[in-house]
Amino acid sequence: MNIVIQPRTLSGRVVIPPSKSISHRALICAALAKGESEITGVLQCEDIDATTEALTALGAEIRTENGVTYVKGIEKAPEYAEINCRESGSTLRFIIPVAAALGVEAVFTGCGKLPTRPITPYLEQFPKHGVEFVSDTFPYHIKGKLDSGVYPVTGDISSQFITGLMFAMPLLEGSSTIQLTSPLQSKPYADITVHCMRDFGIETLEFNGNYSIKGVQQFKPAKYSVEGDCSQAAFFAVANALGSSIDIAGINPASVQGDREVFNIIDNMITINGSYSGFDVDASDIPDLVPILTVLASFAEGDSHIRGCKRLRIKESDRLVSISTVLNSLGANVRIVNDELEITGVKELTGGVCSSFNDHRIAMSLAIASQRCTSTLTITNAECVAKSYPTFFEDFRALGGEYDVVIV
Repeated sequence: MNIVIQPRTLSGRVVIPPSKSISHRALICAALAKGESEITGVLQCEDIDATTEALTALGAEIRTENGVTYVKGIEKAPEYAEINCRESGSTLRFIIPVAAALGVEAVFTGCGKLPTRPITPYLEQFPKHGVEFVSDTFPYHIKGKLDSGVYPVTGDISSQFITGLMFAMPLLEGSSTIQLTSPLQSKPYADITVHCMRDFGIETLEFNGNYSIKGVQQFKPAKYSVEGDCSQAAFFAVANALGSSIDIAGINPASVQGDREVFNIIDNMITINGSYSGFDVDASDIPDLVPILTVLASFAEGDSHIRGCKRLRIKESDRLVSISTVLNSLGANVRIVNDELEITGVKELTGGVCSSFNDHRIAMSLAIASQRCTSTLTITNAECVAKSYPTFFEDFRALGGEYDVVIV
């Protein structure tokens, strides 16, 4: 499906969908609790479907009625499970340790870019803690039961490994420690995990950059509400900076989501005359914001610099290449320097045809950039937004966005 967008500013009110990151975590915590939990506002998207199906394969019972997701926790895990993670890196990296802690022999499959997403910390540490990788290449096949202990883990690949281990460690016989061998990037995502697990009865001790978790803890069923997703709000926040007038609703002002930083970045860019100046930002903790921040920088006065982007190369696409390629094809000035982006602002972009690279965040970023184009912008394979925000284009149209859908 291609989307052909007419350049328009947006206006009106948008209610931001629930957080994908928090939805993953709440579902997993509820599945590990004995009893039934009620979770309000679980995001409905392909990645969350993958996690729901994975937890069901491990023995949880999950149903959604009238916006409430009911999760009956795992009473008895199966001896063997085949788990299709689709294209969800979060599902893969969160569920491998959970299955290992439950002692489930499991095969993990998936599609798209998922086979290229690394799980190096698990490959290095699990054989030392009771779990064999029968296949250490995709599709992964694990066998055995995870043991407690010290887990040295690098912090510069993904915080998802930290989260996955956090879910598993309360289920183990003894206390365990996640020992960071390098500074943890995307730490706010680990903070989200700590907060969510606490709401389901699990305590985590953070000290000197490491995490200690006692074993034989019990996840407790809970009534839980998923707050709005700051990474999705970022698209509309940038639209406002580029001339739109959108009332953004559904964001928790006290959220621990790192992507709330987009609002601070925009506020700090405003000059005395109301225009926007270039900015310098370290994206190590906010990697999901990089595509839309690159759009923002493309229209700022002067130069911008986005650092800490190395991990963007192993997302749904190589996002440094994809976002620079599509914006430059429209007349932007985006340069990749090692694993960083340098952007010189321009006043407007031309229209044209751009690939989404089958990457939801590239597609949504292009849609926002369209309001400063001089002619129509076509986004190919735009249906990829279903990975995280299936109703994005419906919300875009409700705000005054004009587009035609071309089925190919």
